[in-house]
Amino acid sequence: PGEAPPVGGSAAFGADRPPVGAADVLFDADEVDGVVTEQVGGSALFAARFRECAARALLLPRRDPGRRTPLWQQRQRAAQLLQVASEFGSFPIVLEAVRECLQDVFDVPGLSELMRDVAARRVRLVEVTTPEPSPFARSLLFGYVAQFLYEGDSPLAERRAAALSLDSGLLAELLGRAELRELLDAEVVAELERELRWLVPERRLRDAEGVADALRVLGPLSEEELAERGAEPAWARELAAARRAVQVRIAGRERWASVEDAGRLRDALGVALPVGVPEAFTEPVKDPLGDLLGRFARTHGPFTTEQAAERFGLGVAVVDGALHRMVAEGRLVRGEFHPGRAGGGQEWCDASVLRRLRRRSLAALRQELEPVPPTALAAFTPRWQHVDGGGLRGVDGLMRAVEQLQGAAVPASALERLVLPSRVADYSPTQLDELTTSGEVVWAGAGALPGKDGWVALYPADVAPLLLPEPLPLELSPAHRAVLAALGGGHGLFFRQLAERVAALEPEVTESQLADAVWELAWSGRLTNDTLAPLRSLLGSGRTAGATAHRARRRVPRGRYGSAVPRPASRSGPPTVAGRWSLLPEREEEPTSRAHTLGHTLLDRHGVVTRGAVAAEGVVGGFAAVYRVLSAFEESGQARRGYVVEGLGAAQFAMAGAVDRLRAANNARERDEKSGGALVLAAADPANVYGAALPWPESPEGGSHKPGRKAGSLVVLVDGELALYLERGGRTLLAWGQELLPRAVAALADAARRGLLGTVTVERANGSPVLTSEIGRELEAAGFHATPRGLRLRP
Repeated sequence: PGEAPPVGGSAAFGADRPPVGAADVLFDADEVDGVVTEQVGGSALFAARFRECAARALLLPRRDPGRRTPLWQQRQRAAQLLQVASEFGSFPIVLEAVRECLQDVFDVPGLSELMRDVAARRVRLVEVTTPEPSPFARSLLFGYVAQFLYEGDSPLAERRAAALSLDSGLLAELLGRAELRELLDAEVVAELERELRWLVPERRLRDAEGVADALRVLGPLSEEELAERGAEPAWARELAAARRAVQVRIAGRERWASVEDAGRLRDALGVALPVGVPEAFTEPVKDPLGDLLGRFARTHGPFTTEQAAERFGLGVAVVDGALHRMVAEGRLVRGEFHPGRAGGGQEWCDASVLRRLRRRSLAALRQELEPVPPTALAAFTPRWQHVDGGGLRGVDGLMRAVEQLQGAAVPASALERLVLPSRVADYSPTQLDELTTSGEVVWAGAGALPGKDGWVALYPADVAPLLLPEPLPLELSPAHRAVLAALGGGHGLFFRQLAERVAALEPEVTESQLADAVWELAWSGRLTNDTLAPLRSLLGSGRTAGATAHRARRRVPRGRYGSAVPRPASRSGPPTVAGRWSLLPEREEEPTSRAHTLGHTLLDRHGVVTRGAVAAEGVVGGFAAVYRVLSAFEESGQARRGYVVEGLGAAQFAMAGAVDRLRAANNARERDEKSGGALVLAAADPANVYGAALPWPESPEGGSHKPGRKAGSLVVLVDGELALYLERGGRTLLAWGQELLPRAVAALADAARRGLLGTVTVERANGSPVLTSEIGRELEAAGFHATPRGLRLRP
């Protein structure tokens, strides 16, 4: 998708049309099948396939077996055959041609499955623009010329194919689709049929006008049927006196009918009309029996041929032929629908009624589904964010991770040690620098932390103005004002250039004061850099223990060999302020646009948005600020609202594919409790739902510390359950669930060995000295070594 059209290509890829984008290739999985089936009959591809199928079936014989029939003559004969066959929806050659188009050429079932995978985030869509078609697109273009050679010619075959009608029942059998009998709910069918037949209290008849409406909408009714709907006998006679209703005999029973149906009843059923019916109501209509059967279908649920024949007093063969014709015209649908009707057999249903039945059955099914337990959400969220190694690789994978993390503040020391490497399998800092230096990604500070650390958030450059929060309060000093003035007007300056401009404004500001001022402005959300190199230098410049929240193995600086000639001062300044500094983009002030973007961001990041998840994001205004936007998403079909996770309230909004994946993840956990594995996450990672969407569990017995989403803290999840919580520095450990402990400790030790955590020294576990506790023995078994201070594991 998104590839530029080739030069000299088909008219369908003309230069006057914009290139196909990602939005053009996304479809509703439930609608793809019907749309393609409906449109394929009017294509040149179908005409060609029909001609081939008819030739294989020997329906296009040669006049002279020894001579080849010209192609134009084959097409003409096929068009004549199609003109006759299109009136019969069950004609086998038509069905076989459609089957070939839908399965052999287009592979519509595969497309529907792909759209479901895209909606469920099992497949990622990446839009790429290339100067020439890729090998895959080139093969499609070659096939396009072959399949649609005569698309613009519009011969007889193509023009007449537009009037094609199909037998949906037989086509469903050929395509191997499941019967709707298995999908519809019996109670829903019965309830909707009562509504259609005006048998619910809300449709009770209250006067003669109500009776006139009932006869017009429902058709002829007996006095007993009118009384069942609340009518009094005198009301129908009042309409008859006003010549608005007539009494006729249908199927051996007296019934009242609207005077507008007089001609239809006479021509379709042979009903004798009473004297005095105005001539305007007795004029012939085009399809009287079709009109009566169509109204019967619109006011009933799925019905059989026998039921319709009994209602109108006609032979089964007569009614069956008329119903088949209405199916071919697209007015009815044939299949097996009613779940409570034993013995099988074909039924008929109005297309609009069937759509209502499907929608209501799905709604009833959703109501019956029990919400998943909270631990299922804890197991689902990391997978939704690709923390479980969900296939993100390279710069494109990193960009997808940034899109999900956009606006979420995480500790800077954890960003490239825990957060991004857990999502992108082959992550390296150069990949992030490539995105920032090219202007695709912007980073912004969200508050300083003790030592050299701070909170940082990533934003795609195009949405940064819509998501950037207001800068944090900061008492501006002369150095701060000088830096802001020097960078005003959209300038991007290296540190030496910035120092020269600041010196012109504030000569007393020293280089160290300027560097401190730059970082204070950066942490407050006012400045950014075109690379993360100064941030990495700052995080590695601390000399005291605990300089950063998340510690890792210190890199040894590169040694320099050569002459001892004095070097001039660096042109770029200290490493902690390297790169080019600039002001963050101006924030969009329009509140609706900001709220709309925020709602999409929350849905994309969490899959299932709850009140607690929004509160943990620190959204200004809390859940109420995004509730109206999420409700609008629900009304437009972009999100679903329901009680998805138990215990989190009814105001839960989820993306369409997220609910299915959440329930599938829960079912997988029920089948195999070891399916999820153990994950080591920063406590402040958005993939950790504890302390956000889910509350922290009660502190284990003997544990005086309370867990929190603090910088430097770690959590270990096993199958969605919180197993370990490690305080900043590792001195205090909280553990839940003895059966989860071995797997959690093994995952913690593996992360420490890989250098993600630095040196881990555990002194106390659940409030007790770790050296004498049961947890300590598990840690020793995983590779921790005893020291006078506790149990230690080095990278």
